[in-house]
This record gives sequence, structure tokens and C-alpha cells, in this order.
Amino acid sequence: MSEEIKSGVLSRRGAISLLGVAAARAASLAGLGALGLAVPTAVLTTSEEAEAQTAGMVRRQERRAGRRERRETRREARRAGRETRRAVRRGTAPQ
Repeated sequence: MSEEIKSGVLSRRGAISLLGVAAARAASLAGLGALGLAVPTAVLTTSEEAEAQTAGMVRRQERRAGRRERRETRREARRAGRETRRAVRRGTAPQ
């Protein structure tokens, strides 16, 4: 029975995944439930619900919101242009 043992470099993602599995297993063995940890609800909020706490964070959120709006505007313009070009090819576009 010759088994080939492969050793390799463990990536950060793999290491974190392994730690998560180990923690979940330890929690289940200890009878602590699914997560095994009590996490405050404030920690579980999404980034869009979170409030900025410093002036720098406020500016960053404003910049990100601006980028998001500009991106949506560009996407809408591309969609409208696409629809117009398709209509012209089909011959259904108003002249």
C-alpha cells in the first residue's frame, strides 16, 4: 500500500477555510450550536447599513456612492444604445 503524500503550500484562503472548519467542528463537539459563538447584531450589519464614523469615512462613502451612480448611468446609457441599435437593425426604430 504505497500512498503518495503530496505536500504543498497552503494558501491563505485554504488556511482560513481550514480554520473555519476546525472551529465549527470544535463548536459542534462542545455543543455550542451552529456557529458556536455569540456575535453581537451590530457586527452582523452589512456595509450599506453601517454608518460612517469619521470624516474620512464619510468622504469615502460619498466617493463610492458617486462612482456607483456614475456606473449605473453608464450602464443605462449602454443598454439604451444597444436597444436602439437592435431596433434599427430590425427596422422597428422610429425614424
